[in-house]
Amino acid sequence: MTISLAIEGSGFTSKTRDEVRYFEHALFVIDEHGVIQSVLEPGDECYQSEKAQAQANGTYQSIADGSYLLPGFIDLHVHAPQWAQDGTGLDEPLEVWLGKYTFPTESKFADESFAHTVYEDLVTRMLSTGTTTASYYATVHRNGSLVLAQGAERLGQRALVGKVVMDDPEANPEYYRDASAQAAIEETERFINEVAKLNEHSVQGVYPVITPRFIPSCTDEALRGLGELAERYKTYAYIQTHCSESDWEHGYAYERYGRSDTHMLREFGLFTDRSILAHSVYPSEEDMRVFAETGAIAVHCPLSNAFFAGAVAPIRRYLAAGMHVALGSDISGGYNPDLYGAIRQAMISSRMLETGVNRDLAAQERGVEGSALTLSNAFYLATAGGGESLGLPIGRLEAGYAWDAQVVDTRHPGARLPIFEPNEPASDIFQKIMNLAVPENVRTVWVQGRKVVNKENGAR
Repeated sequence: MTISLAIEGSGFTSKTRDEVRYFEHALFVIDEHGVIQSVLEPGDECYQSEKAQAQANGTYQSIADGSYLLPGFIDLHVHAPQWAQDGTGLDEPLEVWLGKYTFPTESKFADESFAHTVYEDLVTRMLSTGTTTASYYATVHRNGSLVLAQGAERLGQRALVGKVVMDDPEANPEYYRDASAQAAIEETERFINEVAKLNEHSVQGVYPVITPRFIPSCTDEALRGLGELAERYKTYAYIQTHCSESDWEHGYAYERYGRSDTHMLREFGLFTDRSILAHSVYPSEEDMRVFAETGAIAVHCPLSNAFFAGAVAPIRRYLAAGMHVALGSDISGGYNPDLYGAIRQAMISSRMLETGVNRDLAAQERGVEGSALTLSNAFYLATAGGGESLGLPIGRLEAGYAWDAQVVDTRHPGARLPIFEPNEPASDIFQKIMNLAVPENVRTVWVQGRKVVNKENGAR
């Protein structure tokens, strides 16, 4: 084993879903594969010798006082082409927003040069705010989708990338859809193999994702064929789609099949332990059991849900039911590419669910008791929860995990956090970082041991 990095610093990582662990001047020993081999505390017997050896061979780095290490964030729902329309159209209903803004924007990604410009900017932006892993929807264009996978691989972000399938001529505009179900299936399979080949040379990992946009945009033939691909490539391809996002989408499945979209996705072979189900706001008790039994991931997108879902997903209830839950920004239904924003909105939305919003009801009738998330819960969803859901060793700063980490400088000029006491409790510092940090505070980011963001004064 070759040691490539030894980083000394203080910071935070999830210990459990409810508890965050603070470490002070821990020494992280990272091998040539970007994996944490050991985490040494100052009182450990070999701490000083390992530190001295790293200093001697030039692999030692120390995080500056006032700066803190956090795991890289994991964003499991991003519409990458929608970065080009981000911040627009959020006052429209979902079905109107898609036709008026989204499909016209996504159709432009037939132009690979345009795709390169937008995707490069988005991946760079997300890395700069601490998102080290992202699950991306691209567009129906296979070549443009490959541009996204190649860009993420080159820039150093761990990425799950899907060529979108939307083949139903009755549901999708003529200018933006797959030519047929068969063409969609064939292009998806070709894309899977192209990304798998790209991944052979990737340090951090770039994974193909089978991506039916959602049931309303796909024919049964396409859904069935994609399910067959999911079985054929189950060792390395993931699956992603939207599930019960809004009253409209949730009701659509019942109108078409007489069953929920959870049930139908499972029937088509698209609901497995590698399925990433965005939103999942309205699953029934039976649907929740399907999530728990299969190990499928419910991706909570609290900001976009505030615009389009019509309800708040009961995340604590999902976790109590044994469901995997992760966090997503849902660009551009959620306009903020910074996952700190999703962490905060998850807290806000859950608090509103608990207390209720209709002031004309009595307080005891207004909300849903036991719904509120803590900052520790939301931080877990954005880090360890995402890694566990994907079955990847990411999301924690512990031995055996990838060195995916961000440095947050609480003293950065112009973005200083209100930390004034020399012995301020670590729990208070954590809360201030989670609630107040802005992109300027994130100074350094590593993915799989590779430094991919290096702003001035982030580390020394």
